Amino acid sequence: MRTINTNVAIIGAGTAGLGAYRAARAEGATAAIIEGGPYGTTCARVGCMPSKLLIAAAEAAHAASHAAPFGISVGSVQVDGEAVMARLRRERDRFVGFVVDGVEALPPEDRLVGYARFVDDGLLQVGDHTRVHAASVVIATGSKPVVPEVLSGLGDRLVVNDDVFEWTTLPRSVAVMGPGVIGLELGQALARLGVRASVYGGRGSVGQLTDPKLVETARAIFGEAFHFEPRGTMLSATRVDDGVRLRYRRADGTTTEDTYEYVLAATGRHADVGNLGLGNTSIELGEHGVPRFDPHTLQVDGHPVFIAGDANGILPLLHEAADEGRAAGRNAARFPDVVKIERRAPLAVVFSDPQIALVGAHHRELPADSFVTGEVSFEDQGRSRVMLKNQGRAHVYVDRATRRFVGAEMLGPSAEHIGHLLAWSLQMGLTVDAMLAMPFYHPVVEEGLRTALRDAAAKLAALQ
Repeated sequence: MRTINTNVAIIGAGTAGLGAYRAARAEGATAAIIEGGPYGTTCARVGCMPSKLLIAAAEAAHAASHAAPFGISVGSVQVDGEAVMARLRRERDRFVGFVVDGVEALPPEDRLVGYARFVDDGLLQVGDHTRVHAASVVIATGSKPVVPEVLSGLGDRLVVNDDVFEWTTLPRSVAVMGPGVIGLELGQALARLGVRASVYGGRGSVGQLTDPKLVETARAIFGEAFHFEPRGTMLSATRVDDGVRLRYRRADGTTTEDTYEYVLAATGRHADVGNLGLGNTSIELGEHGVPRFDPHTLQVDGHPVFIAGDANGILPLLHEAADEGRAAGRNAARFPDVVKIERRAPLAVVFSDPQIALVGAHHRELPADSFVTGEVSFEDQGRSRVMLKNQGRAHVYVDRATRRFVGAEMLGPSAEHIGHLLAWSLQMGLTVDAMLAMPFYHPVVEEGLRTALRDAAAKLAALQ
């Protein structure tokens, strides 16, 4: 067994790990990046990119089958499940290939293949072939899906999002457990591709929305688009010859039963740190075995160890993982000269239809009397009606004292684009007045944002 010494050891070669490695090397430190699984980030291999490929196919099928209101007849729309999944896997592999090429371009002596475990503070065992003495360590091991206990024992009829993208064709039916980002995106996409899909929830939430009016609107809209049970309890999941038999009790006490070919567990993800041997160190562990750390510096309390990306669970988004990886790599290389991470304005998007976007502070995070809510409904918004995308509403939150924009939640068309405009406005510290002074072309969906901002300004004026 060989032994190597390095300034910084990075566990995980995903988005955060690669960012940490490059940042550490830019600081002049030696670094080793360790990966036991296949190269390719979560986003490229099993996350944002393959899911968007499935959604793109679903949007094409939906548009073709809903052309009649525009006076266009396209006849019967046929979905070729094998062709859909073949393109998905082909393009997914292309995206993964770019990542793999980038990793393999790193110096061979800096790349270690194998699963890493702590033997002691500062000492890692990689596979059965290498020991690594590191002055600092960056944990960037990502996350893994959570599977509820009620779904145990389903064997190959239970899938997570990673498994969906390995299908060679579309199944006949799928029950999705969890109406979060993954469940909502994949559930609606599968339904639009002709799969009999149902989405089951527990507490009534939809995506990441927290504003009660928007949650209520989302339940109604998605309830019309596919079979949606947002609030209740999954009583049992039983393997049967033709799939899985589910028994679900709604919030009103009524019970429903149905059988599906597969059950997709989309009930969240936890940090993938269970096999790191952290119990062999003096590191104090918190919930789900994650080391206790400072979210401002990413440093594990009292140790030259940093945790970045999905492994820390702060903001499990690609751009955040990249920023955190770079910050963790710099701090690890400079230790003990540790500085706070500079974060961007919070921005999250769900690629459902209508889309969901959240910017800045969420509704539930804001003190009740500290802000006003500017509102707009897209039902009668001009461009939205033209495109027959006139569903949903947007709420913008403006601080009463400073008139600054502090956050927004939105369910509607072009939310991914409007969300970016709002995130930029937040990061620039703009007031509602400054935002209203910006140009709004006609006719565009963004005019709906202007309506919401005007509503907020009017409510502020009414308080004076």
